[in-house]
Amino acid sequence: MTLQSLRRADVAIRRRVTLASLFHDLAAIWGGRRLTTDAGTDLVLTYDDAADRVDRWAAGLSLRIDHGDRVVLAMRNGYDQLLAASAVSRAGGIAVPVNPQMRASEIDHVIADCDAAVVVRSVDDLATPIESVAPHLPAPDEVAALFYTSGTTGRPKGAALTHRSLVGQTTSAVLWPGHLRRDEVVVALPVAHIMGFVTLVGLALAGIPTFVMERFRSDGVLDAIETRRATGFVGVPAMYRMLLEAGAADRDLTSVRVWMSGADVMPAEIARAFKGFGASISLPLLGAVGEAAFVEGYGMVEVGGGVAAKISPPMLPLGIGDTMGFRLPGYRFRVVDDDDRPVPMGGLGELWVRGPGVLEGYWNAPDATAQAVTPDGWLRTGDLVRVGPLGTVVFCGRRKQVLKSGGYSVYPLEVEAAIEEHPEVAEAAIVGVPDDKLGEVPAAAVRLVAGSTLDPQELLAWAEERLAHYKAPRRIVVVDELPRTGTQKVQKDRLVELFT
Repeated sequence: MTLQSLRRADVAIRRRVTLASLFHDLAAIWGGRRLTTDAGTDLVLTYDDAADRVDRWAAGLSLRIDHGDRVVLAMRNGYDQLLAASAVSRAGGIAVPVNPQMRASEIDHVIADCDAAVVVRSVDDLATPIESVAPHLPAPDEVAALFYTSGTTGRPKGAALTHRSLVGQTTSAVLWPGHLRRDEVVVALPVAHIMGFVTLVGLALAGIPTFVMERFRSDGVLDAIETRRATGFVGVPAMYRMLLEAGAADRDLTSVRVWMSGADVMPAEIARAFKGFGASISLPLLGAVGEAAFVEGYGMVEVGGGVAAKISPPMLPLGIGDTMGFRLPGYRFRVVDDDDRPVPMGGLGELWVRGPGVLEGYWNAPDATAQAVTPDGWLRTGDLVRVGPLGTVVFCGRRKQVLKSGGYSVYPLEVEAAIEEHPEVAEAAIVGVPDDKLGEVPAAAVRLVAGSTLDPQELLAWAEERLAHYKAPRRIVVVDELPRTGTQKVQKDRLVELFT
């Protein structure tokens, strides 16, 4: 067994890798191997480069912060945000990544809420004449970072996540097959969001190089995959939808062997399309053949990323029905009714999750923490699911987004899917608006396909024919764009303003 193999085994088994030690542990394994390429600058970083950068930035930060101080990272989106978070940890602080595309008022809220000691807005803020200092080496169960919730339904809260949650769960990735390290994955996610953050951590551990884009642009992503012959892409359903609208079907995407998605429900027809765009193998004379695999993850900020996944291998039917997949090792699921009692097979209830990634709590918000986490460590996800066979669950919607109209429960996900069946509708979002008689009624904001002149009244009539009366939207507004978070989730609290 080689020294590299021994080091990989050590990282995988001991599971004591922290955000502070991550790049130093990996540099000891892969040294000068390419870690990432920045799409904006074409700058290539090796594992050694990353460890050196973390050391230098940690040295400077150690002069400005005390143990446990919060450091807000409002930097340009890219790999440097992950390296800066590692440097904060190595200096003894708690990293608070934020998406620089957030409104100034939103960033100011995070700065004030976490009582930040330092705000980093660019790598220039991390410059220091000191090369290195004695590093802080935290325990795996110490809080590593605060990730603020996306704010799709209310004021963002800071989820306190440990090193074990962010890094320790994925250390086994260092044992992935060596040929994968000849791959390249295109990433256009905000690193300040938990999905983007843990995606880069997992790929770094696996030794798979990344091509990181500052922001998502459909043409830019398609160009990158084509020209670089990338073998993987990580995005959210809204991104895949935009790639289709930008002409993905007319591009050569056969280099892609794995498409990955998370953060929201992926429509099956879109996943099937992208499976067909990719290829599983390349043969002499024949070239790329077969189709790609599609991987979907389910998770949230409060669990440090993903807790369930489903894989659709090449040439096999997509997924396992409409399930969110199987729970990942170390996690337990419980589905309960409104009285916290377990629901039977096929029953609808709220999903509770327990496992190593569950947040320590919301920063400076004990009441919110008590509402979200039970005394014995179960996270109330707020997601409504149906119990399926073999431990699977089917996502039905967010509890907070379920509408109560005249005593009936209306699930926005179901109504949105029905409206999107109209050939001239590109995307729909359902919200509840106040009603004197029924309490609230569904209303829809829709984005039409390019060139459509569809009248909202015509679409209302079309929806009435296909949905139960209490489910059909009472009002429809056509919009050019839907307001979104950094991970392209629709901000439904802002949509309500269209109807009030």
